[in-house]
Parts: sequence; structure tokens; C-alpha cells
Amino acid sequence: MKYAYLPGFILASLLALPAVAAEEPPKLVLQITVDGLRGDLLERYQHNFGEGGFRYLMEQGVYYTNAHYQHGNTETIVGHVSLATGAPPSVHGMVGNVWYDRQQERLVYNVEDGNYAMLTANAGVNQSTEIDPTQKAAKLGGRSPVPILSTTFSDELSVASNGESKIFSVSVKDRGAISLAGHSGKAFWFSKAQSEFVTSNYYYQQYPNWVTQWNKKEIPARYSKQKWELALDRNSYTLKEGPQDHKVDLAGFKRTFPHPYGPASYQYFSTMLTLSPAGDEISADFASELLEKEDLGNNKFTDYLAISFSSNDYVIHMYGPSSLETEDNLIRLDRTLAKLLNRVDEQVGLENTLIVLSADHGVPEAAPTVNALSYSTASYFDKNTIINDKLRQRLQEDFGLNEDVIRLYAQPYIYLNHKIIKAKGVSLAAVQKAIADEVEKIQGIAYAVTSDDVAANRLPDTAVMRMVKNNYHPQRSGDIYLVFDPRTYINDMDGLTIASTHGSPWRYDTHVPVIFAGYNIDAKKISREITPYDIAPTLSNQLGITQPSGATGNVLEEVSKATK
Repeated sequence: MKYAYLPGFILASLLALPAVAAEEPPKLVLQITVDGLRGDLLERYQHNFGEGGFRYLMEQGVYYTNAHYQHGNTETIVGHVSLATGAPPSVHGMVGNVWYDRQQERLVYNVEDGNYAMLTANAGVNQSTEIDPTQKAAKLGGRSPVPILSTTFSDELSVASNGESKIFSVSVKDRGAISLAGHSGKAFWFSKAQSEFVTSNYYYQQYPNWVTQWNKKEIPARYSKQKWELALDRNSYTLKEGPQDHKVDLAGFKRTFPHPYGPASYQYFSTMLTLSPAGDEISADFASELLEKEDLGNNKFTDYLAISFSSNDYVIHMYGPSSLETEDNLIRLDRTLAKLLNRVDEQVGLENTLIVLSADHGVPEAAPTVNALSYSTASYFDKNTIINDKLRQRLQEDFGLNEDVIRLYAQPYIYLNHKIIKAKGVSLAAVQKAIADEVEKIQGIAYAVTSDDVAANRLPDTAVMRMVKNNYHPQRSGDIYLVFDPRTYINDMDGLTIASTHGSPWRYDTHVPVIFAGYNIDAKKISREITPYDIAPTLSNQLGITQPSGATGNVLEEVSKATK
């Protein structure tokens, strides 16, 4: 600076300022996602948490207690990609775990990609019982992030560092890992068929040596003939054990404690692990190995590690959020997090690590749980009632169409056969409206919204309709969006009756925690409503890089100020 050209009073003021060192960026961004962690569950169960895990984040971080998604279909891939991109599905394109592809004339799985193969043979074949409805669409074939239509935070980090930032993501679920790794990172996920962590040749032509060596240790097999038992004395748990009729007995996993895994040779062994705290423990072990072997946090540019813990979601599907299983799983995940954060502290330092924790969606209580409390309208919906005699009659009388004009229902959309409608020479919009009118009369359905009305912006300006609109993508969304009544949902997942599931626009499904910690962040608890879309822009702002291409979220000022 040429001080000679400055007025005297400005020069004096400048010379009086203390020297300020340029702030170093974090060495590591650690993004933790707990699948299905509704926003209130941490508060409900925190008295049974130890030190260094959830309570470290809640008590020493910037803790947002009122974060809500703004899209209607609160499913796993939708939330994960929204976390990664800072945008709703109308931008990033992931409208559901599956959707009907009109070009291929079949259901497609969100991260399937026939151009890429799995590195491990038969890793995509599920040889055991699966509670995940996407498996019918996700059979053989590779995986990649190509179907994601927006850049992610990790993509922009890669661009900003000219590819030198190390970017990795780990999860039991392929979609949980692939979404957060983005197009530029590396993703690993757990194959239930092979009981090991795998990836596709989108990422590698062969496994890194450390991955091969980790898989050879057969850590999942260490749970052979073990049981998932309560971590604490039964009297220490928050809620009394409720009725068992809504709990699932899956292939001998039992409705109540203890839950046996069976021997490693058992057909369903790997699936049992993912339905319990073992799935998270195995994921954390693999992630810790990755942290060390890839030397994250010790490089010129900021590195990135995302870990999506899937067990909470599976446990809630099986037992509901107000169960001993859900509380115990979170108690054990708390311990797993404490060990993971301690490992990060040893290698990188928590003060050098920007941590963010959130979830991809919330969850409802199991219908029998709330009905026992006199909430008599909670119910399970029979999807076979969508096509009924009145609808058949309306289609025949108004358009001369049969029920085969309805291709299928895939949460949350009814997809129609456009070829049949065109051949009949009738209006697609009129057929959509007629079906929506009839379906909306069915008990348990709150709204049936046509895509024609969404595209033409004819929806009333209400919170639910805005969320339906935010879920609309013209190439992937169906013809009629179904919104079920509050606490009403389909509890059939791939033929298995379950306790609870998510996917609605109601607040119990949109509510998740958002916590930033580490990296000199001061403790604050914020009740102002925010959205998880704010996470990616906030991370980008902290690192001084470009926000993801479609981001709609805002920079969270408490986090921005905390590290300045």
C-alpha cells in the first residue's frame, strides 16, 4: 500500500490497527449424515449420550434445532442430494428413490448407470432379505453420480483446488455415499451380497490396496453368532416399551431384544448387521481406515470426508422411532461418533476440522404407537385402493380408457401411459385431472396434484403445494403427485410389512438437526427456522469457493461469523 497518498487521519488509523494474520482454511471438512434422524430425537435421548459424540456437537457447536426441508418427497436420495447440492429436487433431479424412465420404459434406480460396472462381481445382487423398495429397480449394473443434475459442494471444492483436494464418501447405502461424493470424489458403500465395501469403475479401475486389505480382514464376520443387546440397563431408557404388534420379525431377527445376527454363513447375516448398530460401527471403521490411509487433512488444500450412517433409518423402519431399538441404536451411534471424532482429532485436530451433521429426512411415529395415545387417524394405506371401480368407470366413460393407462405408482407419483393417451386422441391434462379428482376422494389421501397444474403454476400458494412444486422435474416426475394424510403412509416395502416409513411433506418428515462444530466455532443454539439446503452454501462460503451450480440455500450467518 502506498501510504504517502493517504490523508493523515486515515494513515494514523491504519497504523494503529493490530496486525491480523490471514485465517487458515480448515484442513478437513467432515460431513456426517444420520439417515432418518428426526430433529427432536437428539433432544429426546441426549441424557443417555456420553461425552465426545452427539453431546460434543450439540453443546460446542452451532446447533440449529428448527431445520426443515422444503420438498415434498422426503426420501433418502432426495435428502442426500439436497444436502450435497444445496437445492431441491426440482433443480438436482432426484425426485425419488426410483422413478419411471419414459425413454427406457421401466423404473430406474436413482444412481444406477449401465455405463459403469461394479469392481466386485455380483456386488449389486442382493442375496438376502431387503427392506429397501428400490431393490426391484436396482439389480445388476453399475453405479455413478451422473444422474445428479447439479454440482455438489464437493465438486466445487475439487474445481477450486484444481483437483488436489481429496474427496471421499462412505455409507452402507450406495446412494448415501455417491450423492455426497459428487461427480468429482470417490465413493464406497457396503455390499450386503459380498459383505464388504465396494465401488464402481466410475471411480477406480481397481481397488486401492488399503481397501482390499480392509476387506480381507472380514470385520463384518466378527459379529458372527453375536447378538444386538441393550447397551444400558432397561430402566435407563427414556420410554416404556410399547405394544409389539407394529414391530417386524425379519428372518429371525426378532421383535424384541436380544436380536441375533446369526452365523456369518447365514443367508441374511449381512442384512441383519445393517439393521442394527453394527452397520454404523462397520462404516466408521472403514472411514477411519480411509482417513489414515489416504492421509486426509494433511495436504495443501482442504480435504473432504462424508460419512452417512444408515442404521438409524433401517431400525426406525423396523421398530419405529419410539422404541428401545431406536434409542439404543442412537446410544451406540453416539459412542461410534465419539471414537470417530477422537480419531479425527488425533490425525487432523478438531480445531482444524469443519464438522457438519444433519440428516436426509425425518420420520413419523408408527401408527399403532400414536393410535394408542388416542390419535385415531394414524393409519397404514393400502396402495391397491388407488385403482378402484369408480376410477375405472370415470376413465371409461370420459375417455374410453381402461386401467392400463396407469403404468404404476412409485412414491410419490402415479405414472400414466402417454402412448395410450395419445393414441386415443384425448388430452393428457384432462386424464390427469380426472384421475386426480377420483383418487383424492380415497380415504387417507389429502391431495392429488397433477403435473400439468404444477408446470402451469396453477397451485395455491400453500406450504404443502410449494413443496410439491419443489419436487417437480419435467423429465422425471410422474403425472399425479399423491400426498397422504398426516401419519398415514404405505407400510409395504418390497413385500415386507414395516413399522414406519417417511416420504411426506409433513413436519415430522421434514424436520432434521443441523449442527456445525470444530474449526473455532463457538457454541450457540439457534431456533430460527432454516433449511438443510443452507449447508452447502455455508460450507462453500467458509472456504471461499463457488457455491454448487443450483444452490438455493442461504449462507448461515452464525457459522460465517463464528470463524471470522
